[in-house]
Amino acid sequence: MILAWLLVLLLVGGILAWVSDRVHPQLPRWVALSVTLACLLMTLFLWLETPAHTANTWLMRYEVPWIPQWGVSFSLALDGLSLLMLALTFFIGLVSILISWKEIQTKVGFFHFNILWVLAGITGVFLTMDLFLFYFFWEVMLIPMYFLIGIWGHENRTYAAYKFFIFTQASGLLMLLSILGLYFVHGTATGTYSFNYFDLLGTNFPLGVEKWLMAGFLAAFLVKLPVVPFHSWLPDAHSQAPTAGSVILAGLLLKTGAYGLLRFVVPLFPEAAQVFAPWAMLLGVIGILYGAILAFAQTDLKRLIAYTSVSHMGFVVLGVFAFNQWAYQGVVMQMITHGLSTGALFILAGFLYERLHTRDIRQMGGFWPTLPKMGVIAMVFVMASLGLPGLGNFIAEFLTLVGSWRASPVFTVFATIGLVAATVYSLRIMQKVFLGQHHTTHRMQDLSPRELGIAVPLVVLILWLGLNPQPVLDLARGSLETQLEAYAQPSLKITSPNSVTLIAHPQDSVHTLKGGSHALK
Repeated sequence: MILAWLLVLLLVGGILAWVSDRVHPQLPRWVALSVTLACLLMTLFLWLETPAHTANTWLMRYEVPWIPQWGVSFSLALDGLSLLMLALTFFIGLVSILISWKEIQTKVGFFHFNILWVLAGITGVFLTMDLFLFYFFWEVMLIPMYFLIGIWGHENRTYAAYKFFIFTQASGLLMLLSILGLYFVHGTATGTYSFNYFDLLGTNFPLGVEKWLMAGFLAAFLVKLPVVPFHSWLPDAHSQAPTAGSVILAGLLLKTGAYGLLRFVVPLFPEAAQVFAPWAMLLGVIGILYGAILAFAQTDLKRLIAYTSVSHMGFVVLGVFAFNQWAYQGVVMQMITHGLSTGALFILAGFLYERLHTRDIRQMGGFWPTLPKMGVIAMVFVMASLGLPGLGNFIAEFLTLVGSWRASPVFTVFATIGLVAATVYSLRIMQKVFLGQHHTTHRMQDLSPRELGIAVPLVVLILWLGLNPQPVLDLARGSLETQLEAYAQPSLKITSPNSVTLIAHPQDSVHTLKGGSHALK
């Protein structure tokens, strides 16, 4: 029942925040802050109550019939992976409310309504085990984020909001078609029509149907990650969104795409996923290199950080389709550490914009003597972005590359080149903003106590994840093993005229042969 209460708190809290604006203009902030803090404390309580090495994959389940004649139920479930994602969601949500405390001065109640409802949508995505309900929450995320960009964004906010809406809505409709297709295929094969995730696992597909149904899910998840060439909405949305919107986009919304690949694509369509794996890993590598190159070319600080997200999310795609425990642990760490480090960079970009009213790095420079506290915080997250050992991002990228090496040494080599490119664009941020010649006459104050209170916990978390990642890896292990156990028996698949794929047991090593196919070692 506690899982349902998380959703109820966020949805009802959003409405209370909206209407409380009529009582006092500051009240919506406190309502949103209290609700998000309560959800975070509930999640941490669940984490602390979970045994370190539990044998149960599913820690908690809650299910009641909703529309039984259609096979629709209100089904929620919690495992280690979703628990980690919930902790990240509520922490990032708390940070987003705090950073908007002074930035947002118009329609404050409606702003916090949208913040809480987008968090509710994300929470539902991480918890729901009914595909009909999953699609509902997937759409719930869309509308509040559209308003956050379109109302409180910057100069081209309308264009960015429409672009975000069209990309996400179109790909989501393709996923809906696949959900309905999966529903009818399973019902025809078994006589039981159900949207329940656990019922749909192991569905027997007619020849050629599985790959088309998987394609609809892939469309939604690859757009949301985003994967090149479906990424063009992201830089515009990031650069035009308010700071809180950028933080939620980078820290949470992108992670719903990665979560979808792990939770739905791999277990529901194991054979089609294996066939698509070489192409997916290729897209991941292209995203890593393309995002890094484009990041280096940007002069808008927020667009620069947005393209680093494209690059970092390429590691997620690479790891998901490597199909081994090392890579999956790296993917989970990447989801968490990227949410913290890139979210922190967007927060710093927001702090600078409040002081300078520009995002152009050509008008910045030499800020270190004036803003030493901000410079130190920025240095930590720039180093995290380039994968410095001792910080969480290094653990994520190391595990992902070790896992992907077992699947494809060639792709791994090119992905490693992306780490070198990350060093270049990350150091460029420090050089252009905090070092070099001073280009502005603005008198700026260093971080205030409120801003330090936001930034320091982020620093502590990224250091903790870099120095002691084992609690996170232990919590996620059971869930990741379950995803790997979904594979079919070994069978031969033709992936191209010059290559074949051998579907392997999850415990076996997977390597790439000439032609880009996966083979059992």
